[in-house]
Amino acid sequence: MLTRLFHRDAASSREKTADLTFHDEPCRLETKQSTPHIWTVGTLAYTTGGLAVLFFWLLWGDFAWSMRDRAVPSVVQLLLRKFEASDLLVGLLISSLPCAIAMILGPIISFKSDRHRGRMGRRIPYLLITTPVATLSMVGLAFSPSIGIQLNRLLGWHSPGLNASILIIFGLFWVMFEIASITANAVFGGLVNDVVPQAIVGRFFGLFRAFSLIAGMIFNYWLLGKAETHFVWIFLGIGALYGVGFTLMCLKVREGQYPRPVVATNDGGFFFATKTYFRECFGSSYYLCYFAAMALAAAAFGPVNLFSVFYATSVHMSVDTYGACLALTYGISLILSYPLGALADRFHPLRVSLVAMGLYSLVTLYGGLCAKGAWTFGAALVMHGVLSGTYFTASASIGQRLLPRERFAELGSAAGIIGSLVSIVLAPAMGLFLDHMGHVYRYTFIIGFALSLLALLSLLLLHGKFMTLGGPKRYVAPE
Repeated sequence: MLTRLFHRDAASSREKTADLTFHDEPCRLETKQSTPHIWTVGTLAYTTGGLAVLFFWLLWGDFAWSMRDRAVPSVVQLLLRKFEASDLLVGLLISSLPCAIAMILGPIISFKSDRHRGRMGRRIPYLLITTPVATLSMVGLAFSPSIGIQLNRLLGWHSPGLNASILIIFGLFWVMFEIASITANAVFGGLVNDVVPQAIVGRFFGLFRAFSLIAGMIFNYWLLGKAETHFVWIFLGIGALYGVGFTLMCLKVREGQYPRPVVATNDGGFFFATKTYFRECFGSSYYLCYFAAMALAAAAFGPVNLFSVFYATSVHMSVDTYGACLALTYGISLILSYPLGALADRFHPLRVSLVAMGLYSLVTLYGGLCAKGAWTFGAALVMHGVLSGTYFTASASIGQRLLPRERFAELGSAAGIIGSLVSIVLAPAMGLFLDHMGHVYRYTFIIGFALSLLALLSLLLLHGKFMTLGGPKRYVAPE
Protein backbone atom coordinates (compact mmCIF):
# COMPACT_ATOMS: atom_id res chain seq x y z
CA MET A 1 0.00 0.00 0.00
CA LEU A 2 1.28 3.41 -0.89
CA THR A 3 2.74 5.46 1.91
CA ARG A 4 0.08 7.76 3.29
CA LEU A 5 0.46 11.50 3.59
CA PHE A 6 0.85 12.43 7.20
CA HIS A 7 0.79 15.34 9.59
CA ARG A 8 3.84 15.62 11.81
CA ASP A 9 3.23 16.51 15.43
CA ALA A 10 5.70 19.11 16.62
CA ALA A 11 8.36 17.87 18.95
CA SER A 12 8.23 20.97 21.10
CA SER A 13 5.99 23.94 21.73
CA ARG A 14 8.42 26.17 19.87
CA GLU A 15 8.34 23.90 16.80
CA LYS A 16 4.55 23.70 16.98
CA THR A 17 4.22 27.47 17.04
CA ALA A 18 6.47 27.76 14.01
CA ASP A 19 4.42 25.19 12.12
CA LEU A 20 1.19 27.09 12.69
CA THR A 21 2.65 30.32 11.32
CA PHE A 22 2.35 30.88 7.57
CA HIS A 23 5.10 32.82 5.86
CA ASP A 24 6.54 33.22 2.41
CA GLU A 25 10.06 32.00 3.08
CA PRO A 26 11.16 28.96 1.05
CA CYS A 27 10.26 25.69 2.73
CA ARG A 28 13.27 24.01 4.24
CA LEU A 29 14.84 20.58 3.88
CA GLU A 30 15.85 19.30 7.34
CA THR A 31 18.94 17.12 7.36
CA LYS A 32 19.46 15.28 10.61
CA GLN A 33 21.76 12.34 10.84
CA SER A 34 19.29 10.17 12.75
CA THR A 35 16.15 11.02 10.79
CA PRO A 36 15.16 11.01 7.10
CA HIS A 37 14.86 14.23 5.17
CA ILE A 38 11.62 16.03 5.99
CA TRP A 39 9.96 18.40 3.54
CA THR A 40 7.68 20.93 5.19
CA VAL A 41 4.96 23.33 4.11
CA GLY A 42 2.76 24.97 6.73
CA THR A 43 1.86 22.28 9.28
CA LEU A 44 2.41 19.49 6.76
CA ALA A 45 5.61 17.48 6.60
CA TYR A 46 6.65 14.68 4.25
CA THR A 47 9.37 12.11 4.01
CA THR A 48 10.60 11.52 0.47
CA GLY A 49 8.16 8.59 0.23
CA GLY A 50 5.28 10.71 1.48
CA LEU A 51 6.17 13.43 -1.01
CA ALA A 52 6.14 10.85 -3.83
CA VAL A 53 2.63 9.76 -2.80
CA LEU A 54 1.46 13.38 -2.73
CA PHE A 55 2.81 13.90 -6.24
CA PHE A 56 1.18 10.67 -7.43
CA TRP A 57 -2.32 11.69 -6.38
CA LEU A 58 -2.01 15.32 -7.46
CA LEU A 59 -0.65 14.27 -10.85
CA TRP A 60 -3.36 11.63 -11.22
CA GLY A 61 -5.97 14.34 -10.58
CA ASP A 62 -4.16 16.64 -12.99
CA PHE A 63 -4.23 13.99 -15.73
CA ALA A 64 -8.01 13.64 -15.36
CA TRP A 65 -8.34 17.43 -15.26
CA SER A 66 -6.14 17.84 -18.33
CA MET A 67 -8.00 15.24 -20.38
CA ARG A 68 -11.16 17.19 -19.64
CA ASP A 69 -9.62 20.55 -20.55
CA ARG A 70 -7.89 19.25 -23.67
CA ALA A 71 -10.92 17.41 -24.99
CA VAL A 72 -14.02 19.44 -24.19
CA PRO A 73 -13.13 22.87 -25.67
CA SER A 74 -11.66 21.36 -28.86
CA VAL A 75 -14.69 19.11 -29.47
CA VAL A 76 -17.04 21.99 -28.66
CA GLN A 77 -15.28 24.19 -31.25
CA LEU A 78 -15.67 21.55 -33.94
CA LEU A 79 -19.33 21.01 -33.11
CA LEU A 80 -20.03 24.74 -33.05
CA ARG A 81 -18.65 24.99 -36.57
CA LYS A 82 -20.61 21.87 -37.61
CA PHE A 83 -23.83 23.53 -36.49
CA GLU A 84 -22.94 26.79 -38.27
CA ALA A 85 -22.02 29.00 -35.33
CA SER A 86 -20.41 32.31 -36.35
CA ASP A 87 -16.91 33.34 -35.26
CA LEU A 88 -18.54 35.92 -33.01
CA LEU A 89 -20.64 33.26 -31.26
CA VAL A 90 -17.58 31.02 -30.92
CA GLY A 91 -15.65 33.87 -29.30
CA LEU A 92 -18.52 34.62 -26.94
CA LEU A 93 -19.10 31.01 -25.85
CA ILE A 94 -15.51 29.77 -25.71
CA SER A 95 -13.85 32.83 -24.21
CA SER A 96 -16.08 35.75 -23.16
CA LEU A 97 -18.77 33.76 -21.35
CA PRO A 98 -16.32 31.73 -19.22
CA CYS A 99 -14.45 34.93 -18.37
CA ALA A 100 -17.65 36.66 -17.31
CA ILE A 101 -18.55 33.71 -15.09
CA ALA A 102 -15.02 33.70 -13.66
CA MET A 103 -15.27 37.39 -12.79
CA ILE A 104 -18.34 36.70 -10.66
CA LEU A 105 -17.60 33.27 -9.18
CA GLY A 106 -13.81 33.35 -8.94
CA PRO A 107 -13.48 36.10 -6.31
CA ILE A 108 -16.37 34.75 -4.20
CA ILE A 109 -15.07 31.16 -4.14
CA SER A 110 -11.45 32.23 -3.60
CA PHE A 111 -12.31 34.63 -0.77
CA LYS A 112 -14.39 32.01 1.00
CA SER A 113 -11.88 29.24 0.38
CA ASP A 114 -8.97 31.20 1.89
CA ARG A 115 -11.04 31.71 5.04
CA HIS A 116 -12.83 28.35 5.21
CA ARG A 117 -11.89 25.96 7.99
CA GLY A 118 -13.32 22.45 7.90
CA ARG A 119 -12.56 18.82 8.61
CA MET A 120 -11.40 18.20 5.03
CA GLY A 121 -9.49 21.47 4.70
CA ARG A 122 -10.22 24.74 2.93
CA ARG A 123 -9.82 23.64 -0.72
CA ILE A 124 -10.95 20.02 -1.10
CA PRO A 125 -14.64 20.55 -0.12
CA TYR A 126 -15.08 22.94 -3.07
CA LEU A 127 -13.37 20.50 -5.45
CA LEU A 128 -15.53 17.59 -4.32
CA ILE A 129 -18.78 19.53 -4.76
CA THR A 130 -18.01 20.67 -8.31
CA THR A 131 -16.71 17.35 -9.68
CA PRO A 132 -20.12 15.66 -10.22
CA VAL A 133 -21.52 18.88 -11.70
CA ALA A 134 -18.74 18.97 -14.31
CA THR A 135 -19.27 15.28 -15.06
CA LEU A 136 -23.02 15.69 -15.58
CA SER A 137 -22.46 18.71 -17.84
CA MET A 138 -20.23 16.58 -20.11
CA VAL A 139 -23.01 14.01 -20.34
CA GLY A 140 -25.35 16.85 -21.32
CA LEU A 141 -22.93 18.09 -23.98
CA ALA A 142 -22.77 14.57 -25.41
CA PHE A 143 -26.52 14.47 -25.98
CA SER A 144 -27.05 18.15 -26.85
CA PRO A 145 -27.65 17.49 -30.59
CA SER A 146 -30.28 14.85 -29.78
CA ILE A 147 -31.98 17.11 -27.23
CA GLY A 148 -31.78 20.03 -29.69
CA ILE A 149 -33.52 17.97 -32.38
CA GLN A 150 -36.34 17.16 -29.96
CA LEU A 151 -36.59 20.82 -28.94
CA ASN A 152 -36.87 21.84 -32.59
CA ARG A 153 -39.71 19.36 -33.13
CA LEU A 154 -41.48 20.43 -29.94
CA LEU A 155 -41.43 24.13 -30.84
CA GLY A 156 -42.64 23.50 -34.36
CA TRP A 157 -43.28 26.77 -36.20
CA HIS A 158 -41.95 28.70 -33.21
CA SER A 159 -38.56 27.01 -33.44
CA PRO A 160 -35.58 29.27 -34.28
CA GLY A 161 -34.32 26.45 -36.51
CA LEU A 162 -32.65 23.07 -36.07
CA ASN A 163 -29.09 24.33 -35.70
CA ALA A 164 -30.16 27.20 -33.46
CA SER A 165 -32.07 24.78 -31.21
CA ILE A 166 -29.01 22.54 -30.92
CA LEU A 167 -26.79 25.54 -30.15
CA ILE A 168 -29.17 26.71 -27.41
CA ILE A 169 -28.99 23.34 -25.65
CA PHE A 170 -25.27 23.23 -26.23
CA GLY A 171 -24.92 26.66 -24.67
CA LEU A 172 -26.89 25.67 -21.56
CA PHE A 173 -24.70 22.66 -20.81
CA TRP A 174 -21.58 24.66 -21.70
CA VAL A 175 -22.53 27.25 -19.05
CA MET A 176 -23.03 24.44 -16.53
CA PHE A 177 -19.64 22.99 -17.45
CA GLU A 178 -17.87 26.34 -17.13
CA ILE A 179 -19.44 27.12 -13.75
CA ALA A 180 -18.13 23.83 -12.36
CA SER A 181 -14.72 24.23 -14.02
CA ILE A 182 -14.22 27.83 -12.90
CA THR A 183 -15.23 27.07 -9.33
CA ALA A 184 -12.73 24.20 -9.17
CA ASN A 185 -10.02 26.19 -10.92
CA ALA A 186 -10.37 29.00 -8.38
CA VAL A 187 -9.19 26.72 -5.56
CA PHE A 188 -7.10 24.00 -7.24
CA GLY A 189 -4.06 26.24 -7.48
CA GLY A 190 -4.56 27.10 -3.83
CA LEU A 191 -4.52 23.40 -2.94
CA VAL A 192 -1.17 22.96 -4.69
CA ASN A 193 0.17 26.03 -2.91
CA ASP A 194 -0.96 24.66 0.47
CA VAL A 195 0.40 21.12 0.17
CA VAL A 196 3.50 21.29 -2.07
CA PRO A 197 6.76 22.57 -0.50
CA GLN A 198 7.82 25.83 -2.14
CA ALA A 199 11.42 24.73 -2.62
CA ILE A 200 10.36 22.21 -5.29
CA VAL A 201 7.16 23.79 -6.60
CA GLY A 202 8.74 24.64 -9.97
CA ARG A 203 9.71 21.01 -10.58
CA PHE A 204 6.27 19.92 -9.45
CA PHE A 205 4.67 22.19 -12.03
CA GLY A 206 7.10 20.81 -14.60
CA LEU A 207 5.70 17.33 -13.90
CA PHE A 208 2.23 18.85 -13.81
CA ARG A 209 2.81 20.21 -17.29
CA ALA A 210 4.19 16.87 -18.47
CA PHE A 211 1.02 15.01 -17.49
CA SER A 212 -1.10 17.68 -19.10
CA LEU A 213 0.89 17.28 -22.31
CA ILE A 214 0.54 13.50 -22.22
CA ALA A 215 -3.23 14.00 -21.99
CA GLY A 216 -3.07 16.39 -24.94
CA MET A 217 -1.03 13.96 -27.02
CA ILE A 218 -3.45 11.13 -26.35
CA PHE A 219 -6.47 13.20 -27.26
CA ASN A 220 -5.14 15.05 -30.29
CA TYR A 221 -3.39 12.08 -31.90
CA TRP A 222 -6.03 9.38 -31.37
CA LEU A 223 -9.32 11.14 -30.66
CA LEU A 224 -9.52 14.61 -32.25
CA GLY A 225 -9.90 13.23 -35.78
CA LYS A 226 -12.94 11.26 -34.60
CA ALA A 227 -14.50 14.12 -32.64
CA GLU A 228 -17.18 15.08 -35.16
CA THR A 229 -18.44 11.51 -35.61
CA HIS A 230 -17.85 10.03 -32.14
CA PHE A 231 -18.29 13.07 -29.90
CA VAL A 232 -20.90 11.30 -27.74
CA TRP A 233 -18.50 8.58 -26.64
CA ILE A 234 -15.65 11.08 -26.24
CA PHE A 235 -17.72 13.27 -23.91
CA LEU A 236 -18.98 10.28 -21.93
CA GLY A 237 -15.51 8.72 -21.62
CA ILE A 238 -13.82 11.96 -20.56
CA GLY A 239 -16.65 12.65 -18.11
CA ALA A 240 -16.23 9.26 -16.46
CA LEU A 241 -12.44 9.62 -16.28
CA TYR A 242 -12.69 13.07 -14.73
CA GLY A 243 -15.41 12.13 -12.27
CA VAL A 244 -13.56 9.10 -10.94
CA GLY A 245 -10.01 10.48 -11.18
CA PHE A 246 -10.59 13.84 -9.58
CA THR A 247 -12.73 12.39 -6.80
CA LEU A 248 -9.97 9.93 -5.92
CA MET A 249 -7.45 12.75 -5.76
CA CYS A 250 -9.68 14.76 -3.41
CA LEU A 251 -10.12 11.77 -1.09
CA LYS A 252 -6.43 10.85 -0.98
CA VAL A 253 -4.75 14.25 -0.59
CA ARG A 254 -4.79 15.70 2.93
CA GLU A 255 -4.56 19.36 3.83
CA GLY A 256 -2.85 20.68 6.93
CA GLN A 257 -4.04 23.05 9.64
CA TYR A 258 -4.41 26.74 8.93
CA PRO A 259 -4.21 29.76 11.22
CA ARG A 260 -7.49 31.47 12.01
CA PRO A 261 -8.35 33.98 9.25
CA VAL A 262 -7.90 37.63 10.09
CA VAL A 263 -11.33 38.44 8.64
CA ALA A 264 -14.10 35.85 8.71
CA THR A 265 -16.31 35.60 5.65
CA ASN A 266 -19.45 36.40 7.64
CA ASP A 267 -18.06 39.42 9.50
CA GLY A 268 -20.11 42.39 8.32
CA GLY A 269 -21.90 40.45 5.59
CA PHE A 270 -21.48 40.52 1.82
CA PHE A 271 -20.69 44.20 1.40
CA PHE A 272 -18.04 44.15 4.11
CA ALA A 273 -16.43 41.08 2.52
CA THR A 274 -16.53 42.75 -0.90
CA LYS A 275 -14.91 45.91 0.46
CA THR A 276 -12.24 43.82 2.20
CA TYR A 277 -11.57 41.86 -0.99
CA PHE A 278 -11.06 44.91 -3.19
CA ARG A 279 -8.98 46.72 -0.59
CA GLU A 280 -6.66 43.76 -0.08
CA CYS A 281 -6.33 42.89 -3.77
CA PHE A 282 -6.28 46.24 -5.56
CA GLY A 283 -4.78 48.51 -2.92
CA SER A 284 -1.16 47.70 -3.86
CA SER A 285 0.54 49.03 -7.01
CA TYR A 286 2.83 45.99 -6.95
CA TYR A 287 -0.04 43.52 -7.18
CA LEU A 288 -1.73 45.65 -9.83
CA CYS A 289 1.45 45.31 -11.87
CA TYR A 290 1.41 41.54 -11.27
CA PHE A 291 -2.24 41.30 -12.37
CA ALA A 292 -1.57 43.27 -15.57
CA ALA A 293 1.49 41.20 -16.47
CA MET A 294 -0.33 37.89 -16.00
CA ALA A 295 -3.39 39.10 -17.94
CA LEU A 296 -1.44 40.42 -20.92
CA ALA A 297 0.76 37.32 -21.06
CA ALA A 298 -2.28 35.01 -21.12
CA ALA A 299 -3.99 37.24 -23.70
CA ALA A 300 -0.98 37.03 -26.03
CA PHE A 301 -1.67 33.34 -26.70
CA GLY A 302 -5.43 33.77 -27.00
CA PRO A 303 -5.84 34.88 -30.65
CA VAL A 304 -4.04 31.85 -32.10
CA ASN A 305 -5.46 29.35 -29.60
CA LEU A 306 -9.04 30.48 -30.05
CA PHE A 307 -9.15 30.16 -33.83
CA SER A 308 -6.43 27.61 -34.62
CA VAL A 309 -8.93 24.90 -35.63
CA PHE A 310 -10.57 27.29 -38.11
CA TYR A 311 -7.15 28.47 -39.32
CA ALA A 312 -6.25 24.86 -40.14
CA THR A 313 -9.38 24.28 -42.21
CA SER A 314 -8.92 27.63 -44.02
CA VAL A 315 -5.51 26.49 -45.34
CA HIS A 316 -6.90 23.02 -46.22
CA MET A 317 -5.16 21.16 -43.41
CA SER A 318 -7.04 18.01 -42.41
CA VAL A 319 -8.20 17.50 -38.84
CA ASP A 320 -5.91 14.47 -38.56
CA THR A 321 -2.89 16.53 -39.65
CA TYR A 322 -3.88 19.32 -37.27
CA GLY A 323 -4.10 16.79 -34.44
CA ALA A 324 -0.69 15.37 -35.41
CA CYS A 325 0.82 18.89 -35.26
CA LEU A 326 -0.58 19.35 -31.77
CA ALA A 327 0.70 15.93 -30.75
CA LEU A 328 4.18 16.90 -32.00
CA THR A 329 3.93 20.14 -30.05
CA TYR A 330 3.02 18.24 -26.89
CA GLY A 331 5.82 15.74 -27.45
CA ILE A 332 8.45 18.49 -27.65
CA SER A 333 6.93 20.31 -24.68
CA LEU A 334 6.87 17.06 -22.71
CA ILE A 335 10.63 16.71 -23.09
CA LEU A 336 11.11 20.32 -21.97
CA SER A 337 8.63 20.33 -19.08
CA TYR A 338 10.72 19.04 -16.18
CA PRO A 339 13.93 20.89 -17.17
CA LEU A 340 11.89 24.11 -17.40
CA GLY A 341 10.50 23.49 -13.91
CA ALA A 342 14.03 22.97 -12.60
CA LEU A 343 15.17 26.18 -14.31
CA ALA A 344 12.29 28.04 -12.68
CA ASP A 345 13.35 26.73 -9.26
CA ARG A 346 17.00 27.69 -9.92
CA PHE A 347 16.71 31.08 -11.66
CA HIS A 348 13.17 32.12 -10.60
CA PRO A 349 10.03 31.58 -12.72
CA LEU A 350 9.68 35.30 -13.52
CA ARG A 351 13.03 35.41 -15.27
CA VAL A 352 12.46 32.22 -17.27
CA SER A 353 9.02 33.52 -18.27
CA LEU A 354 10.58 36.73 -19.60
CA VAL A 355 12.83 34.75 -21.94
CA ALA A 356 9.92 32.58 -23.10
CA MET A 357 7.74 35.59 -23.89
CA GLY A 358 10.55 37.26 -25.85
CA LEU A 359 10.97 34.16 -28.02
CA TYR A 360 7.21 33.87 -28.49
CA SER A 361 7.01 37.39 -29.89
CA LEU A 362 9.43 36.32 -32.65
CA VAL A 363 7.30 33.27 -33.47
CA THR A 364 4.10 35.30 -33.80
CA LEU A 365 5.92 37.75 -36.07
CA TYR A 366 6.94 34.83 -38.31
CA GLY A 367 3.40 33.44 -38.28
CA GLY A 368 1.85 36.79 -39.19
CA LEU A 369 4.21 37.27 -42.13
CA CYS A 370 4.65 33.73 -43.45
CA ALA A 371 1.86 31.32 -42.33
CA LYS A 372 -0.17 31.38 -45.56
CA GLY A 373 -0.32 27.68 -46.40
CA ALA A 374 -0.73 24.34 -44.67
CA TRP A 375 3.01 23.71 -44.19
CA THR A 376 3.93 27.21 -43.03
CA PHE A 377 0.90 27.28 -40.73
CA GLY A 378 1.89 23.87 -39.35
CA ALA A 379 5.39 25.13 -38.56
CA ALA A 380 4.05 28.29 -36.93
CA LEU A 381 1.48 26.28 -34.97
CA VAL A 382 4.12 23.91 -33.57
CA MET A 383 6.43 26.78 -32.59
CA HIS A 384 3.48 28.67 -31.09
CA GLY A 385 2.51 25.63 -29.06
CA VAL A 386 6.02 24.89 -27.82
CA LEU A 387 6.79 28.46 -26.75
CA SER A 388 3.38 29.18 -25.26
CA GLY A 389 3.78 25.91 -23.36
CA THR A 390 7.26 26.98 -22.31
CA TYR A 391 5.83 30.17 -20.87
CA PHE A 392 3.02 28.39 -19.03
CA THR A 393 5.42 25.82 -17.56
CA ALA A 394 7.94 28.46 -16.49
CA SER A 395 5.29 30.82 -15.10
CA ALA A 396 3.19 28.18 -13.33
CA SER A 397 4.94 28.80 -10.01
CA ILE A 398 5.11 32.61 -10.25
CA GLY A 399 2.13 32.98 -7.95
CA GLN A 400 3.63 30.63 -5.38
CA ARG A 401 6.84 32.70 -5.40
CA LEU A 402 5.31 36.20 -5.45
CA LEU A 403 2.00 36.04 -3.54
CA PRO A 404 1.56 35.69 0.25
CA ARG A 405 0.42 32.21 1.26
CA GLU A 406 -2.43 33.43 3.50
CA ARG A 407 -4.22 35.18 0.62
CA PHE A 408 -2.99 33.14 -2.33
CA ALA A 409 -6.37 32.14 -3.81
CA GLU A 410 -7.85 35.59 -3.17
CA LEU A 411 -5.07 37.41 -5.03
CA GLY A 412 -5.10 34.74 -7.71
CA SER A 413 -8.78 35.40 -8.33
CA ALA A 414 -8.08 39.14 -8.57
CA ALA A 415 -5.55 38.37 -11.30
CA GLY A 416 -8.31 36.32 -12.91
CA ILE A 417 -10.66 39.33 -12.89
CA ILE A 418 -8.18 41.42 -14.85
CA GLY A 419 -7.49 38.54 -17.21
CA SER A 420 -11.21 37.99 -17.70
CA LEU A 421 -11.81 41.64 -18.54
CA VAL A 422 -9.13 41.45 -21.22
CA SER A 423 -10.52 38.19 -22.64
CA ILE A 424 -14.13 39.38 -22.58
CA VAL A 425 -13.15 42.25 -24.86
CA LEU A 426 -10.52 40.44 -26.92
CA ALA A 427 -12.39 37.28 -27.99
CA PRO A 428 -15.54 38.84 -29.51
CA ALA A 429 -13.46 41.69 -30.95
CA MET A 430 -11.31 39.08 -32.68
CA GLY A 431 -14.42 37.28 -33.91
CA LEU A 432 -15.95 40.48 -35.32
CA PHE A 433 -12.65 41.46 -36.90
CA LEU A 434 -12.20 38.08 -38.58
CA ASP A 435 -15.82 38.02 -39.78
CA HIS A 436 -15.26 41.49 -41.30
CA MET A 437 -11.90 40.55 -42.86
CA GLY A 438 -13.27 37.46 -44.57
CA HIS A 439 -11.88 34.92 -42.08
CA VAL A 440 -8.20 35.57 -42.81
CA TYR A 441 -6.90 33.79 -39.72
CA ARG A 442 -3.27 34.84 -40.31
CA TYR A 443 -4.23 38.04 -38.50
CA THR A 444 -4.42 36.03 -35.26
CA PHE A 445 -0.61 35.83 -35.29
CA ILE A 446 -0.26 39.55 -35.97
CA ILE A 447 -2.50 40.47 -33.06
CA GLY A 448 -0.70 37.90 -30.91
CA PHE A 449 2.60 39.61 -31.78
CA ALA A 450 1.32 43.00 -30.62
CA LEU A 451 -0.01 41.53 -27.37
CA SER A 452 3.22 39.62 -26.72
CA LEU A 453 5.20 42.87 -26.89
CA LEU A 454 2.87 44.46 -24.34
CA ALA A 455 3.20 41.37 -22.14
CA LEU A 456 6.98 41.49 -22.39
CA LEU A 457 7.05 45.12 -21.27
CA SER A 458 4.72 44.43 -18.34
CA LEU A 459 6.84 41.45 -17.22
CA LEU A 460 9.97 43.62 -17.33
CA LEU A 461 8.23 46.22 -15.14
CA LEU A 462 7.14 43.51 -12.69
CA HIS A 463 10.69 42.17 -12.55
CA GLY A 464 12.00 45.62 -11.69
CA LYS A 465 9.57 45.90 -8.77
CA PHE A 466 10.45 42.36 -7.70
CA MET A 467 14.14 43.27 -7.52
CA THR A 468 13.31 46.37 -5.47
CA LEU A 469 11.57 44.13 -2.93
CA GLY A 470 14.66 41.96 -2.44
CA GLY A 471 14.95 39.82 -5.53
CA PRO A 472 15.26 36.01 -5.49
CA LYS A 473 17.20 35.79 -2.21
CA ARG A 474 15.50 38.36 0.04
CA TYR A 475 12.03 38.80 -1.41
CA VAL A 476 9.13 39.28 0.99
CA ALA A 477 5.62 39.53 -0.47
CA PRO A 478 3.91 42.85 0.39
CA GLU A 479 0.95 42.48 2.77
